[in-house]
Amino acid sequence: MRRPDRVIRATLALRPMVWCHRQLILLFFAVTSVSGQQDPSALTVEQIVGVREFAAHSFGPAQWLDDSSYTILEPAKAPGSGTDIVRYDAATGHRATLVSAANLIPARDSSALSVDSYELSPDRKFLLVFTNSRQVWRQNTRGDFWILNLEIKQLRQLGGSAPPSTLMFAKFSPDSRRVAYVRGNNLYVEDLANGVITQLTSDGSRTTINGTFDWVYEEELLLRDGFRWSPDGRKIAYWQLDATGVKDYLLINDTDSLYSFEKPVQYPKAGGQNSAARVGVVSASGGATRWLLVPGDPRNNYIARMDWAANSDEIVLQHLNRLQNTNEVMVGDARTGATRTVLTERDSAWVDVGNDLLWLSDGKAFTWASERDGWRHLYTVPRNGGSPALLTPGAFDAGAFFFDAAIVALDTAGGWVYYGASPGNATQSYLYRSPLRGPARSERVTPANQPGSHDYSVSPGAHWAFHTYSSFGVPPVTELVRLPSHQVVRTLEDNAKLRARMAPLRRGASRFLRLSGADHTEVDAWMMLPSGFDSTRKYPVLFFVYGEPAGMTVRDAWGGGLYMWHWLLTQHGYIVMSVDNRGTAAPRGRAWRKIVYGELGVAASADQAAAARAVGRMSYVDSTRMGVWGWSGGGSMTLNLLFRSPDVYKMGIAVAPVSDQRYYDTIYQERYMGLPSTNADGYRRGSPITFAKNLRGDLLIVHGSGDDNVHYQNTEAVVNALVAANKPFSMMVYPNRTHCICEGSNTTLHLFSLLTRYIDEHLATH
Repeated sequence: MRRPDRVIRATLALRPMVWCHRQLILLFFAVTSVSGQQDPSALTVEQIVGVREFAAHSFGPAQWLDDSSYTILEPAKAPGSGTDIVRYDAATGHRATLVSAANLIPARDSSALSVDSYELSPDRKFLLVFTNSRQVWRQNTRGDFWILNLEIKQLRQLGGSAPPSTLMFAKFSPDSRRVAYVRGNNLYVEDLANGVITQLTSDGSRTTINGTFDWVYEEELLLRDGFRWSPDGRKIAYWQLDATGVKDYLLINDTDSLYSFEKPVQYPKAGGQNSAARVGVVSASGGATRWLLVPGDPRNNYIARMDWAANSDEIVLQHLNRLQNTNEVMVGDARTGATRTVLTERDSAWVDVGNDLLWLSDGKAFTWASERDGWRHLYTVPRNGGSPALLTPGAFDAGAFFFDAAIVALDTAGGWVYYGASPGNATQSYLYRSPLRGPARSERVTPANQPGSHDYSVSPGAHWAFHTYSSFGVPPVTELVRLPSHQVVRTLEDNAKLRARMAPLRRGASRFLRLSGADHTEVDAWMMLPSGFDSTRKYPVLFFVYGEPAGMTVRDAWGGGLYMWHWLLTQHGYIVMSVDNRGTAAPRGRAWRKIVYGELGVAASADQAAAARAVGRMSYVDSTRMGVWGWSGGGSMTLNLLFRSPDVYKMGIAVAPVSDQRYYDTIYQERYMGLPSTNADGYRRGSPITFAKNLRGDLLIVHGSGDDNVHYQNTEAVVNALVAANKPFSMMVYPNRTHCICEGSNTTLHLFSLLTRYIDEHLATH
């Protein structure tokens, strides 16, 4: 279930992700003057999601070339002539063109390649360019790859006679002589000197997947690129998935042809059969694969992570059981396939799989993130087993946000590990560091006078970083800083134009607060007040909710287009709020996050309703006019709140909700709920559909019929339950749109116009 920053900010397209909606009658909620001109202090839906007047600019994308320089794509001087790859010296800011767009024009073509991404070979003699990309589930991971010989300026396409946009994950060998890639679920290696292509696997098919992953591995374990070069460049380790027996969910397309047709998606629903995963090692010159001997039924275990173990003879992998409460770190022999377990991580609820297994310089130990003492901390673990040594002591979480790596950078030469943390405020994040040797301690790197949220992209030697910071309602600024002093060398993007565009807009105050959830637990919240707020008046309140373990909404950070839309609603006279209940990915300790195990939707909705009741007792709140809305897991929470606490909420909007937890996928749902066969009552009590008969308020359900993530089946099922209970509701279906409801002309504009109108009609401000 995609978290809000994966879906909402996606749909609004003002941060990396996108949202989308439109309606039968397009409304513009602009305040106009007598002359009919738009009031410059008022926001409109068109401005926010149509022409995107308030889109923040980000720096880059930039790549660290080494510990003293970085590269960035910049438009070539001639209009429409592509992009140059430009190198900057970190210390001086000196600019030099590394690769000119003129060198990226294929033979018999007049325009340069459109660069989606690029990579320099380890010896800096070749450039690999990814272009003409196509979407595979969430991201554009399939496309064309071109090689530019930087010495003779020769450009050629990889893949031989491969059809357009069919290569995936191309990457150089460590010796820069070859490139490996996936095509048609098979692995290939191409020699850069002579163009000879060696096919390493030949059994790839729809159900035999080599070097990449099926839907559920990608969505819930965030795995896409499924192969790794050995450090010596002689071998390749790769995942193979056997999807035989995984049932297809059929998406029905009714609009793209005269007759409807099916789009099958291999999608294992909770309790269903998974793909069987294994890891093998094959010579980069071809030959038989040596499979690692991993114990257990591969359909009831996951290989959640895999890489070479700091040498070319051994593989390290993370073996996760189906209940996801035991993660075994195994080291496997690439020659014999034998494996041994060097660390076992257990939890009575679930264990989180991250990307914090990094080898220290001598390869005798690795870093690890664990909640074994009640907080997410970093440790060092001996390669051959032994007790983990704590690196980050204290009653705080190190990088606790969902599926983000806790480790920001590992400076083995200097003896430091850098990580994100915020010991005093769960809504913020800062950079900290701890020594890899000596007494364990934590040291804040981000200056104490900079509140908010801070992200870092650190250079290979940890001497420099791109530092991006923002706070609630304040657009991001990106600087180049020295580490560890945090001295600002230059500002790379300050979003000054956006700040100036926002300045004349009417805006009320915003604040963070703590409210009383269920069992008198304090929960974090933010509140946006209407412009011209009058504490003697009574205002309606709209809550924005997510509430699942996959994310959090209460962050002291720039919220992009979603923030701007909530700001628009405050101009319509609403108080807009959000609450993070227990079970969300907030850095408030293991107990906070895992109290929801086995009863997802129950304790979380109790916290949300208790907090809403507390808000309803505020003197300036009209407790008879409180609404709630959310997307994906937030859509599920919206249904749960309307159905479980019908006395609290007057209205709700549920976008792409899961109505029955049995309809969602194995990895996500079973992680937090266990198996349906052993927790049938938990699945029943946690599913909104169970309580649909209790609906009293106004409800709008919105869904895309082509949603491959949260299937439209969920909305059809809850519609049936509401009809059976004779409950009135409203509904909007967007044909063939996926989970973001963002495809097609004007979809986002239509959607948010619809949402705005529904709120104005059902949570009336006057």
